[in-house]
Amino acid sequence: QVQLQESGPGLVKPSQTLSLTCTVSGASITTNFYYWNWIRQPPGKGLEWMGAISDLGSTYYSPSLKSRTSISRDTSKNQFTLQLSSVTPEDTAVYYCATSMGLITVATTKDMYDNWGRGTQVTVSS
Repeated sequence: QVQLQESGPGLVKPSQTLSLTCTVSGASITTNFYYWNWIRQPPGKGLEWMGAISDLGSTYYSPSLKSRTSISRDTSKNQFTLQLSSVTPEDTAVYYCATSMGLITVATTKDMYDNWGRGTQVTVSS
């Protein structure tokens, strides 16, 4: 069974860069046709797909976040990482990593994705 675990700081100051890592077990992040996603949920709002990295290392981003988002991976550690620059309090959310077979860019419901991490709360505040 695929397991994912998010890690990173819970508090980030405005204008700084948020950096989170997802550690994967039970499957390789190079497994054919898998996509490795970052999704967030601000307080009181729905899920928002942020971006993904494919089994081949190709990256895809939400148009609304593309200018501030970077996703990378370390295959030796079976991890992938999210960086979100120039954060504001509006970036406060629970951040999740999740898997999908194929690229799914609209996270309407959690069951659209196959496996999820438990999520990590990130608060942007001075």
